[in-house]
Amino acid sequence: MDIPNPSQYAIVELAEAIESTNLPIFLDGSNGSNRAVGNRPQIAANTDVDAIKAWLARFLQTKTTFDNYRKEAERLVLWSRITLQKPISSLTHEDMLTYQKFIAAPEPVSQWIMPGRKVARSHPDWRPFAGPLAASSQRQAIIILNTMFSWLVNAGYLAGNPLSLSRQRNRKSSPRVTRYLDDELWAEVKLTIDLMPKETDRQREHYFRLRWLFSLLYLCGLRISEVVNNTMGGFFARRDKSGEERWWLEVTGKGDKTRIIPATNELMVELARYRREKGFSPLPSNTETMPLLIAIGSKQRTMTRGALHLVVKSVFDDTALRLRNQGGEFDHIAAQVELASAHWLRHTAGSHMANNDVDLRHVRDNLGHESISTTNTYLHSTDDIRHAETEGKHKINW
Repeated sequence: MDIPNPSQYAIVELAEAIESTNLPIFLDGSNGSNRAVGNRPQIAANTDVDAIKAWLARFLQTKTTFDNYRKEAERLVLWSRITLQKPISSLTHEDMLTYQKFIAAPEPVSQWIMPGRKVARSHPDWRPFAGPLAASSQRQAIIILNTMFSWLVNAGYLAGNPLSLSRQRNRKSSPRVTRYLDDELWAEVKLTIDLMPKETDRQREHYFRLRWLFSLLYLCGLRISEVVNNTMGGFFARRDKSGEERWWLEVTGKGDKTRIIPATNELMVELARYRREKGFSPLPSNTETMPLLIAIGSKQRTMTRGALHLVVKSVFDDTALRLRNQGGEFDHIAAQVELASAHWLRHTAGSHMANNDVDLRHVRDNLGHESISTTNTYLHSTDDIRHAETEGKHKINW
């Protein structure tokens, strides 16, 4: 049979949430060779598209996650149907090995890769890929697809996961986190904010907003998406066993998981300063819908993730410029801070907590890590002690 080119096929068959229309029966997955037989499925889906939509429905409340998961599912569906003429529910382990090679260099290029800048799905130049995927993006794609296949197996739709025979990602030790600010650089970043002009009302608003944003990112270890997607209503106070009132911040983050984070006295002081500057009461109520961070000049409008990234990046760039102006001996650390992004502040928070002897279980829970092994990657001081002891006690003595 004739298979249309990927761009047309994606727009017709998989637009928005992998919609399916006029799908050839042998590609819809209803009779896939890997379909679970003889058990009671937990979802009503009888086709691959409906099963994938059931999986994606779990992520509708988290736009970034939903978009990323949908993108990877769509790419696999397109490749499976067009290149192999197979439904998803017939893919084998060998097929997935071939797919991993494909995403590293999608061919033919004219079919799979957009010829220029990224365009909307409705545009005739739309393709599933903007270019070959980098190694990190390849790994992320397979992790997402492994999650999808595992869920479809657990849901009773598939008999097995074609990726389960692959080398397990978590068997390798995670490398130490290197994208963080050490104490010296972190002090320079804070100094950059302290030196901001404060003469006009708008300058003061910029200054207090940055103080609040960096306090939130560092003291709570939040992701940018968590700043954007949560509100002031997440703050609440409760008394501990000694009767002391303690503030907490409840956030919903990655994977639509909710956690509570200690809102320290320092954080609450910065929050009060920021709210007073915006004309609000110092402390929020649990019914507030006001965003955690508000656009300049606005009372309620939240900022986008892109805008927040630019705001944080501008502070790092200003820090690098200030350091370079102090002389050539500062070029090295200026180059380091120029590489920093908003996510470095989350790594910085984790590293500083771990290295200041905060219990790793508490660091894990504050950051919302699944496993303590992830949190272990923030332990830099133990490496430094190990290095010093080896240096002092293990010598060849020629």
